[in-house]
Amino acid sequence: MSRLARSLAESGIHVWRFEFPYMLKRRADGRKRPPDRQPVLLSHFAGVVGHCHSLMSPGQTLVIGGKSMGGRMASLLAASRECAYIKGVACFGYPFHPPGKPDRWRTDHFMEIPCPLAIFQGTRDPFGKPEELAARPGLPARVSVHWLEGGNHDLRPLKKQGLDENALIDEAAARAAAFIGSLE
Repeated sequence: MSRLARSLAESGIHVWRFEFPYMLKRRADGRKRPPDRQPVLLSHFAGVVGHCHSLMSPGQTLVIGGKSMGGRMASLLAASRECAYIKGVACFGYPFHPPGKPDRWRTDHFMEIPCPLAIFQGTRDPFGKPEELAARPGLPARVSVHWLEGGNHDLRPLKKQGLDENALIDEAAARAAAFIGSLE
């Protein structure tokens, strides 16, 4: 996430980062713990988004997003319409389904999202690959998926591609910046 945030900032996108409560506890005591339940995650995310929105100038565009579970929570928050000022959602490595469980898709709420949603996904991501998505019913028109060739869940390319390990993260950031720019 640090590299992604840096790449977005280099593209002119102002980025606010935060940690969910379970991550803060992990940082404080060093003990690994599972994520908080969805209501806690969404409540915390909504609070952060509300605070960020209060600091923005009129006319600035607020796009929320995250990596993996954070992206899923961003999409769920947008679907809840709790924060009507959200103009878009950007998800990186979206967990379409748990690895090895392609029968448990996490996309039903996409129909409820009122703003554009862009997903930046590696073609080797075990949480959702191009062929799996192609076999599903179509996504709403406001949802776009941008495939990053050879990328895994962390958007790392295959060594044989001969790319720098951050190349696909930088590509995702450039594509996300273009998406965000299209919303302004």
